[in-house]
Amino acid sequence: MKILSVNVGRPRENPWKGLAATYIEKLPVEGPVRVTSPGPKGDGSVGLEGDRVGDVQSHGGTDQAVYVYGTEDYGHFNQLTGREFGAGAFGENLTTTGYDVNAALIGERWAGPGGLVLEVTSARIPCGTFRGWIAERGWLKTFTKEARPGPYLRVNEPGYVEAGAELEVVHRPDHEITVSMLFRAAMGERELIPRILEVPEVSQSEKDWLLRT
Repeated sequence: MKILSVNVGRPRENPWKGLAATYIEKLPVEGPVRVTSPGPKGDGSVGLEGDRVGDVQSHGGTDQAVYVYGTEDYGHFNQLTGREFGAGAFGENLTTTGYDVNAALIGERWAGPGGLVLEVTSARIPCGTFRGWIAERGWLKTFTKEARPGPYLRVNEPGYVEAGAELEVVHRPDHEITVSMLFRAAMGERELIPRILEVPEVSQSEKDWLLRT
Protein backbone atom coordinates (compact mmCIF):
# COMPACT_ATOMS: atom_id res chain seq x y z
CA MET A 1 0.00 0.00 0.00
CA LYS A 2 1.10 3.59 -0.57
CA ILE A 3 0.98 6.47 1.89
CA LEU A 4 -0.80 9.34 0.17
CA SER A 5 -0.68 11.76 3.08
CA VAL A 6 0.92 12.08 6.52
CA ASN A 7 -1.35 14.07 8.83
CA VAL A 8 -0.55 15.71 12.16
CA GLY A 9 -3.09 17.26 14.53
CA ARG A 10 -3.27 20.80 15.74
CA PRO A 11 -5.13 21.77 18.91
CA ARG A 12 -8.58 23.26 18.68
CA GLU A 13 -11.43 23.71 21.14
CA ASN A 14 -13.51 20.61 21.89
CA PRO A 15 -17.12 21.65 22.58
CA TRP A 16 -18.36 18.07 22.02
CA LYS A 17 -16.68 16.36 24.96
CA GLY A 18 -16.12 19.01 27.59
CA LEU A 19 -12.34 18.88 27.18
CA ALA A 20 -9.90 21.73 26.76
CA ALA A 21 -8.67 20.59 23.35
CA THR A 22 -8.93 18.03 20.60
CA TYR A 23 -6.38 17.13 17.95
CA ILE A 24 -8.89 15.50 15.59
CA GLU A 25 -8.15 18.14 12.96
CA LYS A 26 -5.26 16.47 11.16
CA LEU A 27 -3.48 18.40 8.42
CA PRO A 28 -1.04 17.04 5.81
CA VAL A 29 2.63 17.73 6.56
CA GLU A 30 5.83 17.39 4.58
CA GLY A 31 7.94 14.36 5.45
CA PRO A 32 9.80 12.54 6.60
CA VAL A 33 8.09 12.36 10.01
CA ARG A 34 9.64 10.25 12.76
CA VAL A 35 7.48 7.45 14.18
CA THR A 36 8.24 5.89 17.58
CA SER A 37 6.33 4.05 20.29
CA PRO A 38 4.74 6.62 22.64
CA GLY A 39 4.60 4.38 25.69
CA PRO A 40 1.54 3.77 27.87
CA LYS A 41 -1.66 5.76 27.51
CA GLY A 42 -2.10 8.71 29.82
CA ASP A 43 -0.14 11.74 28.69
CA GLY A 44 -1.61 12.26 25.21
CA SER A 45 1.36 10.94 23.29
CA VAL A 46 1.03 9.16 19.95
CA GLY A 47 3.49 7.69 17.48
CA LEU A 48 4.02 10.54 15.03
CA GLU A 49 6.40 13.30 16.05
CA GLY A 50 4.50 16.52 16.63
CA ASP A 51 1.07 14.94 17.14
CA ARG A 52 -1.01 14.38 20.29
CA VAL A 53 -4.51 13.48 21.48
CA GLY A 54 -6.74 15.60 23.70
CA ASP A 55 -8.69 12.84 25.48
CA VAL A 56 -5.76 11.23 27.25
CA GLN A 57 -7.90 8.65 29.03
CA SER A 58 -9.46 7.23 25.86
CA HIS A 59 -6.87 7.73 23.13
CA GLY A 60 -3.15 7.52 22.46
CA GLY A 61 -0.54 5.26 24.00
CA THR A 62 1.22 2.15 22.79
CA ASP A 63 -1.69 0.34 21.12
CA GLN A 64 -3.14 3.47 19.52
CA ALA A 65 0.12 4.94 18.33
CA VAL A 66 -0.87 5.36 14.67
CA TYR A 67 -4.32 5.60 13.07
CA VAL A 68 -4.74 4.74 9.38
CA TYR A 69 -7.57 5.34 6.94
CA GLY A 70 -7.83 4.37 3.29
CA THR A 71 -8.95 6.36 0.27
CA GLU A 72 -11.07 3.38 -0.72
CA ASP A 73 -13.16 3.88 2.43
CA TYR A 74 -13.28 7.64 1.95
CA GLY A 75 -14.69 6.98 -1.53
CA HIS A 76 -17.41 4.84 0.02
CA PHE A 77 -18.44 7.53 2.50
CA ASN A 78 -18.18 10.27 -0.13
CA GLN A 79 -20.69 8.41 -2.25
CA LEU A 80 -22.90 7.61 0.73
CA THR A 81 -23.08 11.17 2.08
CA GLY A 82 -22.57 13.27 -1.03
CA ARG A 83 -19.64 15.00 0.66
CA GLU A 84 -15.95 15.10 -0.26
CA PHE A 85 -13.89 13.81 2.65
CA GLY A 86 -10.18 14.31 2.04
CA ALA A 87 -6.94 13.23 3.67
CA GLY A 88 -7.04 13.60 7.46
CA ALA A 89 -10.80 14.26 7.59
CA PHE A 90 -11.43 11.36 9.99
CA GLY A 91 -8.44 12.27 12.15
CA GLU A 92 -6.06 9.66 10.76
CA ASN A 93 -2.28 9.95 10.83
CA LEU A 94 -1.75 8.10 7.56
CA THR A 95 -4.04 8.21 4.54
CA THR A 96 -3.30 5.18 2.36
CA THR A 97 -4.35 3.68 -0.94
CA GLY A 98 -4.07 0.30 -2.62
CA TYR A 99 -4.96 -1.91 0.34
CA ASP A 100 -8.14 -2.75 2.26
CA VAL A 101 -7.04 -1.63 5.72
CA ASN A 102 -10.29 -2.84 7.31
CA ALA A 103 -9.62 -6.36 6.06
CA ALA A 104 -6.23 -6.32 7.81
CA LEU A 105 -5.88 -8.97 10.52
CA ILE A 106 -5.27 -8.08 14.15
CA GLY A 107 -1.57 -8.74 14.64
CA GLU A 108 -0.72 -8.10 11.01
CA ARG A 109 2.59 -6.27 10.56
CA TRP A 110 3.51 -3.59 8.04
CA ALA A 111 7.07 -2.51 7.23
CA GLY A 112 8.01 0.96 6.05
CA PRO A 113 10.89 3.41 5.65
CA GLY A 114 13.85 3.54 7.98
CA GLY A 115 13.19 0.13 9.52
CA LEU A 116 9.64 1.05 10.59
CA VAL A 117 7.45 -1.89 11.65
CA LEU A 118 3.80 -1.28 12.58
CA GLU A 119 1.40 -3.88 14.00
CA VAL A 120 -2.39 -3.75 13.69
CA THR A 121 -3.90 -3.75 17.19
CA SER A 122 -7.54 -2.68 17.09
CA ALA A 123 -10.30 -0.71 15.38
CA ARG A 124 -11.22 2.92 15.83
CA ILE A 125 -14.34 3.31 17.98
CA PRO A 126 -16.35 6.47 17.16
CA CYS A 127 -16.89 8.99 19.93
CA GLY A 128 -18.71 12.24 20.57
CA THR A 129 -15.80 14.30 19.28
CA PHE A 130 -15.84 12.41 15.97
CA ARG A 131 -19.61 12.89 15.66
CA GLY A 132 -19.36 16.61 16.34
CA TRP A 133 -16.37 17.07 14.05
CA ILE A 134 -18.03 15.39 11.06
CA ALA A 135 -21.36 17.17 11.74
CA GLU A 136 -23.42 14.72 9.69
CA ARG A 137 -26.91 13.84 10.90
CA GLY A 138 -26.94 10.27 12.28
CA TRP A 139 -23.20 9.98 11.72
CA LEU A 140 -22.34 7.51 14.48
CA LYS A 141 -25.14 5.20 13.36
CA THR A 142 -23.98 5.43 9.73
CA PHE A 143 -20.31 4.90 10.60
CA THR A 144 -21.17 1.89 12.76
CA LYS A 145 -23.41 0.28 10.14
CA GLU A 146 -20.78 0.51 7.40
CA ALA A 147 -18.07 -1.11 9.60
CA ARG A 148 -15.18 0.71 7.94
CA PRO A 149 -13.48 2.08 11.08
CA GLY A 150 -9.81 2.07 10.09
CA PRO A 151 -7.12 0.38 12.21
CA TYR A 152 -4.97 1.50 15.08
CA LEU A 153 -1.39 0.25 15.08
CA ARG A 154 1.47 0.01 17.55
CA VAL A 155 5.07 0.79 16.65
CA ASN A 156 7.19 -2.36 16.94
CA GLU A 157 10.24 -0.74 15.39
CA PRO A 158 10.76 3.02 14.92
CA GLY A 159 11.21 4.59 11.52
CA TYR A 160 9.61 7.36 9.53
CA VAL A 161 6.73 8.06 7.17
CA GLU A 162 6.20 10.44 4.29
CA ALA A 163 3.81 10.88 1.39
CA GLY A 164 4.65 8.54 -1.47
CA ALA A 165 6.34 5.91 0.71
CA GLU A 166 5.23 2.29 0.60
CA LEU A 167 4.06 0.12 3.48
CA GLU A 168 4.55 -3.61 2.89
CA VAL A 169 2.56 -6.34 4.63
CA VAL A 170 5.29 -8.59 6.03
CA HIS A 171 3.25 -10.82 8.33
CA ARG A 172 -0.34 -12.06 8.46
CA PRO A 173 -1.25 -14.19 11.49
CA ASP A 174 -3.12 -17.49 11.25
CA HIS A 175 -6.61 -16.40 12.25
CA GLU A 176 -9.61 -14.64 10.70
CA ILE A 177 -10.20 -11.65 12.99
CA THR A 178 -10.09 -8.51 10.88
CA VAL A 179 -10.26 -4.88 11.90
CA SER A 180 -13.85 -4.75 10.63
CA MET A 181 -14.84 -7.87 12.56
CA LEU A 182 -13.35 -6.56 15.81
CA PHE A 183 -15.24 -3.31 15.28
CA ARG A 184 -18.52 -5.12 14.68
CA ALA A 185 -18.05 -7.09 17.90
CA ALA A 186 -17.34 -3.91 19.84
CA MET A 187 -20.40 -2.19 18.40
CA GLY A 188 -22.92 -4.86 19.30
CA GLU A 189 -22.39 -8.12 17.42
CA ARG A 190 -21.59 -9.99 20.60
CA GLU A 191 -21.81 -13.40 18.92
CA LEU A 192 -18.37 -12.61 17.44
CA ILE A 193 -16.70 -12.15 20.83
CA PRO A 194 -15.99 -15.86 21.61
CA ARG A 195 -13.97 -16.15 18.38
CA ILE A 196 -12.05 -13.00 19.20
CA LEU A 197 -11.22 -14.18 22.72
CA GLU A 198 -9.38 -17.17 21.22
CA VAL A 199 -6.93 -15.02 19.26
CA PRO A 200 -3.63 -14.36 21.05
CA GLU A 201 -2.86 -11.31 18.88
CA VAL A 202 -5.82 -9.46 20.42
CA SER A 203 -4.53 -7.76 23.57
CA GLN A 204 -5.89 -8.77 26.95
CA SER A 205 -7.00 -5.19 27.58
CA GLU A 206 -9.01 -5.27 24.34
CA LYS A 207 -10.62 -8.58 25.33
CA ASP A 208 -11.46 -7.26 28.78
CA TRP A 209 -13.03 -4.15 27.22
CA LEU A 210 -15.13 -6.27 24.85
CA LEU A 211 -16.46 -8.31 27.76
CA ARG A 212 -17.43 -5.15 29.62
CA THR A 213 -19.29 -3.51 26.74
